[in-house]
Amino acid sequence: MTESSFVPLNTYTEYPESEMKRRAEEFYELIRKRRTVREFSTRPVPRQVIEKCILSAGTAPNGANKQPWHFAVISDPNIKKKIRVAAEEEEHEFYNRRAPEDWLEDLKPFETDEHKPFLEEAPYLIGIFAQSFHLDKDGNKEKHYYVKESVGIATGMLITALHNAGLATLTHTPSPMGFLNQIMQRPDHEKPFLLLVVGYPADGVKVPDITKKPLDEIASFL
Repeated sequence: MTESSFVPLNTYTEYPESEMKRRAEEFYELIRKRRTVREFSTRPVPRQVIEKCILSAGTAPNGANKQPWHFAVISDPNIKKKIRVAAEEEEHEFYNRRAPEDWLEDLKPFETDEHKPFLEEAPYLIGIFAQSFHLDKDGNKEKHYYVKESVGIATGMLITALHNAGLATLTHTPSPMGFLNQIMQRPDHEKPFLLLVVGYPADGVKVPDITKKPLDEIASFL
C-alpha cells in the first residue's frame, strides 16, 4: 500500500464577498459568449496557447489522481485529411442509415450533414482519449477509476480554457470513432472520447439562434 503524503494547501485564495460576486459575474459574462462554430479560419494558432490550455485541462479533478486521459494534437494537413475522410464515412452511415428519425428531426435546425470540411480547415484537431488503465515501465497494468467522469471534466476545462484564450471550438463525435486510434497512433486500451476542433472562427460565420435554459430550469436550492 502506498504511504500517504500531504502538504499544506498554499494555492487557495479567499476573496471578500463583493469580490466573489464580481468574479462570478465576470466569468459568467465571459463563458456565456462561448459558441460552437462549424466554419473555421485557416489562420495558424500559436502552439504554446494549445499547450497551456491542455495543461489547464490536466489540472482537472479525477479518480485517485490517475489522470486517465491523453490529448492527441493534430496540425499536419495530411493527417487531418485522413481524419476527415474516415469521419465522413461514419457520418454518411449515421445520416443515411443509423440515425433514428427523431434524432435527424432535432438536428434540422442546425443544418448539419455528413460533410465536415472543418476537420481540414481548422488549424488544430485534438483527439481526447480515455484510458481504462495505464502500463508502467515494466508493462504492468495500473487500473484507472471514474474514467468517463474524469475525462468529461477535463474536456470541459479544456473547452473553457480555449474560449478564455480567444479560440473557438467544435465537439465532434462521429460514431464509432475507433479510426482515431489508428490515425492518431494511440493504443487499444485508450478509447476516443471526442474530437475537438480548435481555431479562429471564419470571417462572417453564423451560428444557430438558440438560447440556454434559465437558472430555475437547471438548478434547485433546497
